[in-house]
Amino acid sequence: MPPRLFSFSMLIGLGAVLGHLYLYRRLVRELVHGRVVRLLAIVFLTAMGLLMGMRRTLLGALPEETDRLVKVAMYSWMGVALCLVMALGLTDLSRGILAVARRLRQRRASEAPALAQPTPPVDAERRKFLGRAVAGGALVAGGGLATYGHWRAFVAPPLVTELAIKIPKLPRALDGFTIVQLTDVHVGPFIRRRFMDELVRHANALEPDLVAITGDLVDGDVPILGDAVAALRNLRSRYGSYFVTGNHEYYAGDVAWVEFLQSLDIQTLRNRHVRIGDAGASLDLVGVDDWSGWRRTAQKGYDLDQALAGRDADRAAVLLAHQPANFKQAAERGVDLQISGHTHGGQLPPMTLFIDYAWEHAVGLYRHQDSHIYVSRGCGFWGPPMRVGSPPELVKLVLTT
Repeated sequence: MPPRLFSFSMLIGLGAVLGHLYLYRRLVRELVHGRVVRLLAIVFLTAMGLLMGMRRTLLGALPEETDRLVKVAMYSWMGVALCLVMALGLTDLSRGILAVARRLRQRRASEAPALAQPTPPVDAERRKFLGRAVAGGALVAGGGLATYGHWRAFVAPPLVTELAIKIPKLPRALDGFTIVQLTDVHVGPFIRRRFMDELVRHANALEPDLVAITGDLVDGDVPILGDAVAALRNLRSRYGSYFVTGNHEYYAGDVAWVEFLQSLDIQTLRNRHVRIGDAGASLDLVGVDDWSGWRRTAQKGYDLDQALAGRDADRAAVLLAHQPANFKQAAERGVDLQISGHTHGGQLPPMTLFIDYAWEHAVGLYRHQDSHIYVSRGCGFWGPPMRVGSPPELVKLVLTT
């Protein structure tokens, strides 16, 4: 396992252990009564904590359908647990602030003997009742947040983001050219054929000239997920659909997926460009492999030099790249617009709060010199089947002169 991935896995494992210990202390001890019920709660929390911490080791050894069911249970609970930890954490933080404020008032009162008041006796039963009430309120709030997040990610239609991007080198005949972006769908344990059929229906309703699929389409193998991905055969656009790999394609087997997508009439741009339009009015559509190619499979991976080789620099260029890294270098090489994903906009708190610190171009539209990049929040989700603070989106980019 690469060092970066190992460190990430260890961090998730440590977080899972600490999070479940916190849930035991704040929920189980406060709300669960009876030795048998409490024992069952402890067993459940322990099992889920271990499963999250050791998921890469355990899940690969399970039969296909068992593996899927375990992933559904694990990732669903991961999202619920995260929402519960956040709700409990906020209530505990509020209680801590109030406690500090109360102690400061008592200290000021003690420094003024004439105004000092006797400290009231501690009511143990009242404290126990308040602790249970706070834990119960956090349970309701966390459960409500998890329910909303599931609805937003899995049930509600994706939001449509439509933007006009000015490209001075665009021929006038292509003014108004539309690109619909699908990215970070993550077809896998949760996202199956029905979800994909609906996604395709929404994409077709935008009447694109071209469809760009910018990676992380799948989380699994072709024999398992091929039927769901085959829904993309029904995408309709004037100039067709184009795909570039994301990091998750390399986990699943990039070569097999590229061949499968080719059978659906979806072209893959692997460090190359194609000319869209005709001799009188055209632009270059450039695609690069994800950086994970050389990290995971000893393939070349991202190679912008190869992708741009031989193109006419006077022609407008649109770059499809899964990750938003390297945008400034691409802009300085003559790329007018880069279309990316990968970040999910954070997907869930607290990641949504720190995503701008992790990525220079984290989500939305950015500009460097005369070039632009749009980083999509993605159409699906990874891990917990939830979206909070970063709803899924379909992106429609309208190119103008």
